[in-house]
Amino acid sequence: METRNTRPTRGPRHNDGDRGDGLVEVVVHINRNCKVVKGGKRFSFSALVVVGDRAGRAGVGFAKANDVPSSVEKAGKDARRSMFTIPMVGSTIPHKVRGRFGAGHIVLLPAPPGTGVIAGAVARAVLTSAGVGDVLTKSFGSGNCSNLIKATLDALHQLRTREQVENLRGVKLPS
Repeated sequence: METRNTRPTRGPRHNDGDRGDGLVEVVVHINRNCKVVKGGKRFSFSALVVVGDRAGRAGVGFAKANDVPSSVEKAGKDARRSMFTIPMVGSTIPHKVRGRFGAGHIVLLPAPPGTGVIAGAVARAVLTSAGVGDVLTKSFGSGNCSNLIKATLDALHQLRTREQVENLRGVKLPS
C-alpha cells in the first residue's frame, strides 16, 4: 500500500470561487501576529488575497482579523471592491512596463503565444487571476509579498493599448 505525503506545499492557495460570481480567489500570504498580554498570548492574522475573473479584471485585498477564515473573507471583499481592468493584446500585455513600490521592483514583458506565465508566486497570482496567459517577469529588490504585489499592480495600471495612446495624444500612430 502506497502512502502519499499530504503536507501542504508552500505558495499561494487557489480557491476557484464557488460563490457563483465567477471570480477566482487566491490567498497569497497569511501573516500571524502575537501580542503578549497578562493572561497569555493573543494571536491575530492578516491575509493578502488576489481576486480575478480570468478575463482581464483583477483586484488585491489586505485585511486583519483574530482568526484566519475571517481575515481571508475580509481580504476577499476588499479585493472585490478594488478590481480594475487590465488592457491586453490577445493573451499578453501590450508593451514592456516597470512597476515599483517601496523597495520592490518588477518588470513585465509581453511574450509570444504559448510561452505561459513566467513569474514568481506573487506576480503569478495576480497575472493568472487576471487572465494574462503569456508574460515574462523579473523582480528586483525586496521580495516582500506586499511590496511585490503593489509593484505588480503599479505596472498593470501603467499599461495602455495602442488605441488608448492614440486617443490620449490625439494622433494616429504609424503601424
